[in-house]
Amino acid sequence: MAKQSGGSVLNLVAWLTGVLVSLAVGFGMTDGILYVRWIPVVLTQIAGWVVVITTLVSVVLAIMKQ
Repeated sequence: MAKQSGGSVLNLVAWLTGVLVSLAVGFGMTDGILYVRWIPVVLTQIAGWVVVITTLVSVVLAIMKQ
């Protein structure tokens, strides 16, 4: 039982880390801090918003699943 609980906590930490990193990257792209040189800034910002929105949708779906 203890091993399963530890694995569950580790899964939660890994998932939360992924969410935070995704949001950081997405908002960095929308603010223009993160960009790819050969891709226009507008497309980078749109991709950033796609990352932010899909991350938030996945968080809501994960919470609803619980």
